[in-house]
Amino acid sequence: MNLEDHIRDVEDFPSEGILFKDITPLLNNPAAVKTALNELMVFLDGKKIDKVVGMESRGFFFAPMLALELTAGFVPVRKAGKLPGKTIKQGYGLEYGQDILEMHTDAVREGDSVLVHDDVLATGGTAEAACKLIEQLGGTIVQCNFLIELDFLKGRYKLKSYDVQSVLHY
Repeated sequence: MNLEDHIRDVEDFPSEGILFKDITPLLNNPAAVKTALNELMVFLDGKKIDKVVGMESRGFFFAPMLALELTAGFVPVRKAGKLPGKTIKQGYGLEYGQDILEMHTDAVREGDSVLVHDDVLATGGTAEAACKLIEQLGGTIVQCNFLIELDFLKGRYKLKSYDVQSVLHY
């Protein structure tokens, strides 16, 4: 199955000049979801993972599925003010602005082996912020994986000290 057939381009979203890669057509096709999940799992063959961290919001689609396949815990990383309880914060930049991510202080433990997952790697700011949160709590990043990588934005350079894997490249 060609997963690119299930990715829709949306011009000028979320702001003018941005070409958004929309994965909702893929999510609407169970066979495409299964294919994407299988391709993400290939990157993890033989790797021990204790926690899968997914970033708000589209990272929440595949991260829990990956956690289930890996028999690992799922950790949501959300924008500021969305998580109840005690959190740690990390600011980050993205291709169209600035924001803050939060994670629960008890979500990752010292020595946990962690997979970071998001749907798209663009400038790398979101994933870099998540990695900093994980490392603050003593976790070890095993891999950062993505369904889509926008190569021209060079986000993988912000993640150069990690194993970065992406299913689709644009």
